Amino acid sequence: MLCRDGFLPDALSAVSGKGIPGLRVVPESIPSECTVMEQVEAGVSAVLNDVIAGLLKPLTPEESATSRAVERPARIVFKGNLQEVNRFFYKRGWTDGLPLIPPTEEAVAEMLTGMDLPPDHLVIRCPPRYGKATVERIAINAVMAGALPTYMPVLIAGVQALLESRYYMGQAVSGGSWAPSFLVNGRVRNDLHINYGLGVMSPGDIANATIGRALGLVVKNIAGIRKGVEDMGNYGNPGRYSLVIAENEEESPWEPLHVQQGLNKEDSAVSVSHPASIIVTPGGGSGDTSANGLLKSLCYYIPTPGGAICLLINPTIARILAGDGWNKRDVAEFIAEYARAPLYQLSHYWVSGISIPRRAGIFQARETPGHKGMLINVRDNPMESVPKVSSPDMIRIFVCGGSYTTIAALLGGPQWVTKKVELPANWDKLVAKYRDIVPVYARY
Repeated sequence: MLCRDGFLPDALSAVSGKGIPGLRVVPESIPSECTVMEQVEAGVSAVLNDVIAGLLKPLTPEESATSRAVERPARIVFKGNLQEVNRFFYKRGWTDGLPLIPPTEEAVAEMLTGMDLPPDHLVIRCPPRYGKATVERIAINAVMAGALPTYMPVLIAGVQALLESRYYMGQAVSGGSWAPSFLVNGRVRNDLHINYGLGVMSPGDIANATIGRALGLVVKNIAGIRKGVEDMGNYGNPGRYSLVIAENEEESPWEPLHVQQGLNKEDSAVSVSHPASIIVTPGGGSGDTSANGLLKSLCYYIPTPGGAICLLINPTIARILAGDGWNKRDVAEFIAEYARAPLYQLSHYWVSGISIPRRAGIFQARETPGHKGMLINVRDNPMESVPKVSSPDMIRIFVCGGSYTTIAALLGGPQWVTKKVELPANWDKLVAKYRDIVPVYARY
């Protein structure tokens, strides 16, 4: 097969995973998603002889093999001090680049006390490499991340939600740079001290930091999505280190996210989406901090196109809106209707083959070769006002953060998957054991 040269490691991993490691892959240099036929033809011509040779040259014994030997390491893979273990794990490609806690037998055994499932219980198989995410393997990655045993129920629900999201595989096959975000609801938020207040997305909280990190290690070490091999994100995303937040249900005037997603209020839950970026808007950017002003400001700052949006609204702003009669659905419908922009500002107008050179203040539309009849007709008025968000169903609202009048938004990934967190029978006893692991800052 033909493959863009920058994606060669991903292609070789894919064919190996399908049991055909000898499949011939010819790398080419045509720019990805290229529509300039001269570049396409030049790139194909440059590799044509390689394609012919790949088709005609007899297979080698290695290429004829239907499988290859897979290394099966022993249960104890290394012995050494902390520095030596970290360097060994890093050189094997098992870390996220940060120092890790060695997953010793004792540490993994303690982590397993966070669930009453057997260690070999299969939670789910994880594509693209279809590694078996057993309870013990999740626990191993949780130890490496520095997590506490009480995080195990959230990690198991997080893995299940992540694997059900179709955007999860985008991390394995796409040049896009999404990062999974994990939104936590229910009693487990307070039991685990998951931050939902000031600095909710900042470092400093062990639960927020290590739950997301552990799930990232599961994606790498069990699913087999490795940066530069299967993970082809063009720029990557710092959110892949950890993006875990909880909802401030106590101070929210609205129903929490997991109830919107169909669960009971008494349940604990993890919801997953895949934003590509984060923005923070001035909540009172219009100079008006009334409900009317806040909503107008929101409409202005929603980017073009907005795509799927998870708005992070702090309790202060939520109470202002609720006090004026707005619920979460009302806000989503208002934004979908009134967050608008001229058609030419939306990417769909451009990718549909319409280019709009501006000369002397006049927009001229023309159709480019190879793109006739795609999304938008050349006769469409580029100045027509169109919605930035296709539907209110593309918007979720999550109450969290401090008290300052700003609103944040997680942008991208048109799907939210929610999974109930199943707590073990001895949950209260476990929580009591680890409850006092919280930072106590010195007074200056």
